Amino acid sequence: MRPGKIGAMKIKPVHLVGVAIIAVAVVFGVSSFQKALTPYVTVAEAKNAKGTVQVGGLLADHGTYDQAGNFIFTLRDDKNNVLQVLYRHPKPANFDQASGVVAIGRFGAGMLQAESLLVKCPSKYEEEYGRTTQ
Repeated sequence: MRPGKIGAMKIKPVHLVGVAIIAVAVVFGVSSFQKALTPYVTVAEAKNAKGTVQVGGLLADHGTYDQAGNFIFTLRDDKNNVLQVLYRHPKPANFDQASGVVAIGRFGAGMLQAESLLVKCPSKYEEEYGRTTQ
């Protein structure tokens, strides 16, 4: 380019390829991140959800095993709605002492087909805290 003359600069093909690779990586990263998110929903929302969701609540029963060896229990949310949960693995060891459960899975065949369970156990500190403030 001559001094004092303003003109268009040519973009090198290598730069275009680099920008394209970065753009594809950003799109792929955002897409993967969105797929990894699993929203918390209510029992009512879980029954209409498409895809994997998380439903939290209290245990309405201690659960049973069906003939296929699947663990089935009922989850109750804070609005007193109930949801049957099918878990294709053995009952977690601390399940009977749980103060709450989060089931992660997909709704189908009239119940939540749980892929995993997060069991919230009562804390020894909650009991101590309750005694000191009463």
